[in-house]
Amino acid sequence: MRYIVRFGSTRQVAEFTVKSSEHYRRSDEVIVRSDRGVEWGEVLCDASERTREWLGHNDARGRILRLASEEDYQKREELLSTEGDRFDGCAAMIAEHRLQMQLVDVEQILGGERLIFYYLAENRVDFRELVKDLAKRFKTRIEMRQIGVRDEARLLADYGDCGKPVCCNTHLHEMPPVSMKMAKIQKATLDPTKISGRCGRLKCCLRYEYDTYEEYRRELPRVGATVVTKQGQGRVVAQEILARKVIVAYEGHRRVLTDEGEILTVIKKGGGGG
Repeated sequence: MRYIVRFGSTRQVAEFTVKSSEHYRRSDEVIVRSDRGVEWGEVLCDASERTREWLGHNDARGRILRLASEEDYQKREELLSTEGDRFDGCAAMIAEHRLQMQLVDVEQILGGERLIFYYLAENRVDFRELVKDLAKRFKTRIEMRQIGVRDEARLLADYGDCGKPVCCNTHLHEMPPVSMKMAKIQKATLDPTKISGRCGRLKCCLRYEYDTYEEYRRELPRVGATVVTKQGQGRVVAQEILARKVIVAYEGHRRVLTDEGEILTVIKKGGGGG
């Protein structure tokens, strides 16, 4: 059997194998062995061809060792209780070495194989001496991982303006680019404070319905097009994309909301777009 498991501070999702005949259910808390070490995971679903297509590969990331036990829960709580000290210790060393980097978060692998520090930096940082000092202090392998502002939100953010947990910290496998064009075509407010997420960038959810909007927009007559309906000849002055309707202006400045199916023909295509 194979299962899709979410694991790690950055909410990675991958396929894991099971050597035993034990079956797992959705939301089961499990202990897995990944390429990073022994760590905590959450079962999302059974692996299938569909999930492999979604992940983009057929390779397993590791294997599920067992269901999380009371001892595992206790150990995780102990590790979490020490993360503040480890974060402060690393931040102090960064200042001591005068490195141009902003520490964002720290992740301790459950099995103790490594300690991962996430940071922001505008330029490349030579942190070799820092890593040596951190390894001496914490007696484990140190990994420094540079992240972007969207990754910072994935690590630290909790809830979005919609009242639900932020998408980057729940179900998003990857974060595709989002453009202002996507907000415009959906007639969202263009106020940056209202369409920006916790990361300060445009909200990922603007991407969700964009393809549908774009498909419907292409099927409707463009703004500026001259059309013929049962009510006569007029010019398209606006599109109501999801409703699959356009507003047609006739002689005498009369404007009528017209269904796509009521348009008999398009005389002139126009070029105004949606």
